[in-house]
Amino acid sequence: MARPQPPPWVHAAVLLCLLGLGGAIEIPKDLSQPPTITKQSVKDHIVDPRDNILIECEAKGNPAPSFHWTRNSRFFNVAKDPRVSMRRRSGTLVIDFRSGGRPEEYEGEYQCFARNKFGTALSNRIRLQVSKSPLWPKENLDPVVVQEGAPLTLQCNPPPGLPSPVIFWMSSSMEPITQDKRVSQGHNGDLYFSNVMVQDMQTDYSCNARFHFTHTIQQKNPFTLKVLTNHPYNDSSLRNHPDMYSARGVSERTPSFMYPQGTASSQMVLRGMDLLLECIASGVPTPDIAWYKKGGDLPSDKAKFENFNKALRITSVSEEDSGEYFCLASNKMGSIRHTISVRVKAAPYWLDEPKNLILAPGEDGRLVCRANGNPKPTVQWMVNGEPLQSAPPNPNREVAGDTIIFRDTQISSRAVYQCNTSNEHGYLLANAFVSVLDVPPRMMSPRNQLIRVILYNRTRLDCPFFGSPIPTLRWFKNGQGSNLDGGNYHVYENGSLEIKMIRKEDQGIYTCVATNILGKAENQVRLEVKDPTRIFRMPEDQVVKRGTTVQLECRVKHDPSLKLTVSWLKDDQPLYIGNRMKKEDDSLTIFGVAERDQGSYTCVASTELDQDLAKAYLTVLADQTTPTNRLAALPKGRPDRPRDLELTDLAERSVRLTWIPGDDNNSPITDYVVQFEEDQFQPGVWHDHSKFPGSVNSAVLQLSPYVNYQFRVIAVNEVGSSHPSLPSERYRTSGAPPESNPSDVKGEGTRKNNMEITWTPMNATSAFGPNLRYIVKWRRRETRETWNNATVWGSRFVVGQTPVYVPYEIRVQAENDFGKGPEPDTVIGYSGEDYPRAAPTDVKIRVLNSTAISLQWNRVYSDTVQGQLREYRAYYWRESSLLKSLWVSQKRQQAGFPGDRLRGVVSRLFPYSNYKLEMVVVNGRGDGPRSETKEFTTPEGVPSAPRRFRVRQPNLQTINLEWDHPEHPNGILTGYSLRYLPSPPTWPPTTVGATGAVSSTDATATAAAATEATTVPIIPTVAPTTIATTVATTTTTTAAATMESPPTTGTKTHESAPDEQSIWNVTVHPNSKWANITWKHNFGPGTDFVVEYIDSNHTKKTVPVKAQAQPIQLTDLYPGMTYTLRVYSRDNEGISSTIITFMTNTAYTNNQPDIVTQGWFIGLMCAIALLVLILLIVCFIKRSRGGKYPGRMCQVVPLPEDPKEEDGSFDYSDEDNKPLQASQTSLDGTIKQQESDDSLVDYGEGGEGQFNEDGSFIGQYTVKKDKEETEGNESSEATSPVNAIYSLA
Repeated sequence: MARPQPPPWVHAAVLLCLLGLGGAIEIPKDLSQPPTITKQSVKDHIVDPRDNILIECEAKGNPAPSFHWTRNSRFFNVAKDPRVSMRRRSGTLVIDFRSGGRPEEYEGEYQCFARNKFGTALSNRIRLQVSKSPLWPKENLDPVVVQEGAPLTLQCNPPPGLPSPVIFWMSSSMEPITQDKRVSQGHNGDLYFSNVMVQDMQTDYSCNARFHFTHTIQQKNPFTLKVLTNHPYNDSSLRNHPDMYSARGVSERTPSFMYPQGTASSQMVLRGMDLLLECIASGVPTPDIAWYKKGGDLPSDKAKFENFNKALRITSVSEEDSGEYFCLASNKMGSIRHTISVRVKAAPYWLDEPKNLILAPGEDGRLVCRANGNPKPTVQWMVNGEPLQSAPPNPNREVAGDTIIFRDTQISSRAVYQCNTSNEHGYLLANAFVSVLDVPPRMMSPRNQLIRVILYNRTRLDCPFFGSPIPTLRWFKNGQGSNLDGGNYHVYENGSLEIKMIRKEDQGIYTCVATNILGKAENQVRLEVKDPTRIFRMPEDQVVKRGTTVQLECRVKHDPSLKLTVSWLKDDQPLYIGNRMKKEDDSLTIFGVAERDQGSYTCVASTELDQDLAKAYLTVLADQTTPTNRLAALPKGRPDRPRDLELTDLAERSVRLTWIPGDDNNSPITDYVVQFEEDQFQPGVWHDHSKFPGSVNSAVLQLSPYVNYQFRVIAVNEVGSSHPSLPSERYRTSGAPPESNPSDVKGEGTRKNNMEITWTPMNATSAFGPNLRYIVKWRRRETRETWNNATVWGSRFVVGQTPVYVPYEIRVQAENDFGKGPEPDTVIGYSGEDYPRAAPTDVKIRVLNSTAISLQWNRVYSDTVQGQLREYRAYYWRESSLLKSLWVSQKRQQAGFPGDRLRGVVSRLFPYSNYKLEMVVVNGRGDGPRSETKEFTTPEGVPSAPRRFRVRQPNLQTINLEWDHPEHPNGILTGYSLRYLPSPPTWPPTTVGATGAVSSTDATATAAAATEATTVPIIPTVAPTTIATTVATTTTTTAAATMESPPTTGTKTHESAPDEQSIWNVTVHPNSKWANITWKHNFGPGTDFVVEYIDSNHTKKTVPVKAQAQPIQLTDLYPGMTYTLRVYSRDNEGISSTIITFMTNTAYTNNQPDIVTQGWFIGLMCAIALLVLILLIVCFIKRSRGGKYPGRMCQVVPLPEDPKEEDGSFDYSDEDNKPLQASQTSLDGTIKQQESDDSLVDYGEGGEGQFNEDGSFIGQYTVKKDKEETEGNESSEATSPVNAIYSLA
């Protein structure tokens, strides 16, 4: 069984009731008033050409207004056109075409004017357009031929209609085209195929356009598809195959977009409209579409997907919906995305629409016209339809932008004002009249109304009134008592009294009284409170056998003065009570249950004021199914809710609650939780009261005084908790004085001259009586003056005009109508703080090292703090660097020293810099005055590592090193120290002494280290130094020489031990991926530290260190990276070591020599060069002797391009003395004739060969007839190395 939610109309009625509470006050019809437009046609008015044209314009006023129209900003004479008439007592135009005429002749922009002697009101500019339904142009469409698997777009291109037609696709036989994620219609009306399949040929495709006004459908000539395929179509094979595309032999393709084109596009939408984004993609298999918004989520409450996820619609767009959206099309072959940049513009919309202004003579008032839009709209004021600039001057009227101010208004000021605000996307026009009246109050509703309302509901008592000047309204109950406003009552501007929660004691007669300087008027409303209608025994879910009798209970409690009606619904439809059913007041009986009786049954108990619902489900079993327990086969579940709660043994501070357990659903009930709800402080909120074992169903509950209790019970088993039971009847205990006082009492100043006293209010179970209030007492602590007191209904009280930061004694005592609570405890609070009046004096600075200073000052007098001393604070900034060319940031920084301290340390300064420092006192209000500005200079510090380091090895004897200057020199650079390690590395590294120092103005520096050929590669590190002597030249040293220098074990800061607590001598021993850290300090035993280090990528890490845990090893470091490190106290971060810089060792060394330096490569190159030299010498000798060359051996230039030579072969002549058809190209690039006078001696028998003077062969190849002689000749030439090479060719 279940209790359904109230029907939607209940919530709607409450909402409509509340929306009317802030409406404007209406002028009675019998009083004079300017005209007001009450009805008009829409701005874009599209009409059906087959009907008469109707342009609406209605207005009210006293006297009744007259009407006239303009068309296209010119006066429209209605009387001169026989087709045009104006309705009686109205401005509505009727254009009649029964006697002929063309509606298109009346298209244009119309505006209505309603006028009486007090002013003129204007309608919107109404653009009249006649609907158009043009015919589709005739065209012959050839069959569309497409390869199976290819994408296809069938374009619709509908004729332009007004309004635009609705597009849909059908076959020529008027069968709808089935659409899915592969085949779908786009927003533009085109039909898209992500991939064409052979079954798409089974129908044709026709685009249809439906026109709204003419109710006609026009059909385009159909498209016929012809799909080219390698496989015949077999419907059954496609259905059963797991992969349709592979079965058809269609190659798979990655997605590509059919609409929109490209990878990016943009779209503009107006605020309040719907945004429609569309992405249609092709591909095999058919791609899936997903939507995203860059930098955020899609608005879940407004976004919905359409057209198989191919379209994203966002309703009622606002400015926050602008941004970049992208659609992602993906299949198993890949994905592609398209980005759409959305810009939201806005036509004007109201922020503050001008409203009618009713004033008495001599009163002041204003009309406000505020609108927003994108672009920002402009505002134009008019009066009685004319621009305000051309209106007669009015000394009582002042225009200030979007506001008109009226002062000392007189009867002559009556008029209708128009505000027109517009931008490029639209306009808004509003009328607001100024009426000057002198009217005593009058009531606008019938007298002595009767209002009946249900207990615990919210209700509203209306008291519409009118008067000028505007009367003040007050409500009274039963003709006595104070004005009703506040607490459970709220009075609205229109005179309505809202009672937030009706109780029995709210019943009575309510009187509203309206008063102004001219008199008063009153009216009465009688309120009756009725008990709610409740179903206390609801129908239960039942499982019955077919043919049996079933009874559904529905017992109801209701107010006896209201008529009760009980009805039944089956499956949420009215139930027909046939011969097999019997409906009684408290039950429904069904005889001979059949299968058609199965379903949900709802009992509806209603009166003329309210109703209650309860639902149960009836399951009908067949004959063969006769379970003895219908739940036996079910798994364990949560228990059913307890029912039939009953209150007995009613006492002053206790009550007995009894309930009937619900079904345990195969899991024993272990506990019952009793909850209560009260209707005074937190109505509708349930609180746990007590918990009882699962074996009991009755318990005595201890109660608090003056609480209107309502109880419910929850059953618990091992599966979970049941739904709560229905609430019990209410029981109110008698009242008593409070037995406790509010907790968490505090007194704190929010301003320098006040103290705000706050506390945690008491709840309903500790109030013990009606009208709970608090007696607040306070007095100065030092003076012991008499107690001041105030009675407060809330949870705060502000004491004003207090001295600055003085202690107060505070007490807060609870009180109700039955008496006061116990004597409260006294707490100490303080009034507000003011800014400190004094600054620290005698500020002394001692430089500790290059990055830290020690401060010492004299404390200020306590009376100058003017509050609680939070800290002493030092403001310091870097004025300049001692390096003249270095720019520095002068951003102010601060260091705080909490409490009443006299010394502190400022760390993390920049070395070699000029600083300025000021100190202030800080309390809860803020900073005090600043001390005298102190200046100090930090000494030189260790420079940071070079910013770039590069190693090049041009040969086996030289290594070139290049680096940039450090980012932070921290002083005057005097040189660089180079260290290297043999590979495999041995510790410690060797330092190359006396390396070259470079000028600070150089961008890079280069060093060369010469080593023996057998020296292994080195892993160098470079660190700048600031030694006293500057080395002017770059020296070169050998590895053997450098080994004599003492080894360097790591990075270390040498500092003297300071007098106060400090950290010094931080030493780092780095390796490639780790480093050991040690330091000295003068803290006591058990002090914890933190090691903080930052790499060159500005990634900060910290390592907490327990006391006496040195050395500390930092792991997970990166080879060859520069780190900065400091150590500070875990308890006080201001006590820190100096910041040191170190670099981890390089883990990679280039031990692969350049190939050009390898011996085998040099030897090979020499052998090739020698062989080429020998060939040249032999050729020169042969030429000098006039020797004859075989055609295959002396070809040294390429033949001209010939189609026969594309495969790389030569075409020899089949006849003697037959020349080649193409000339040959010489070595110098010139073309020679086929026959030359400069030819050498002939070669071979019967063959002619021609050579240039430079030895290139330009003659013709011949084939030796006598094969044996030819072979003998070639054999004789084989001893030449040139012949040997060419024979290999």
